[in-house]
Amino acid sequence: MDIEDEIKQKKFKSPYQKASINLLYTSNWVYSAISSLLKPHHISPEQFNVLRILRGRYPDPASVTILNERMLDKMSNVSRIVEKLRHKELLTRTECPADRRQVDINITQKGLDLLNELDETNIETGAGAMANLSESEAEMLSTLLNKVRG
Repeated sequence: MDIEDEIKQKKFKSPYQKASINLLYTSNWVYSAISSLLKPHHISPEQFNVLRILRGRYPDPASVTILNERMLDKMSNVSRIVEKLRHKELLTRTECPADRRQVDINITQKGLDLLNELDETNIETGAGAMANLSESEAEMLSTLLNKVRG
């Protein structure tokens, strides 16, 4: 459906305004679709992001600083997210032997199992949000989004 129909707005000041609004609307739409897919697993998209980062580093640990640097949402409270995931036994926090001020964060087998289960779903396509795109269109979209960010 066209953005004009989705938000019930017929005119935009410019193609740039239309594209900006469309990007924001679509971003929220994809986020909502992913949230819905994660909800039965009792994790948020931000928690999913932390688990993905940890799996990518596995078996090496990550610090809160590393997680902060790699988060998709830079406004996320990583310490709070880590604590929630620790209570769910999806990761562990241990004192770093080399630097007692630092905490090593590792994904647990339970966390790896959850990600493997989620890999079986269509979460990588945005809960089906990208299903309408061909691979070449998805590549083109990524290229254009990279260009937007300069």
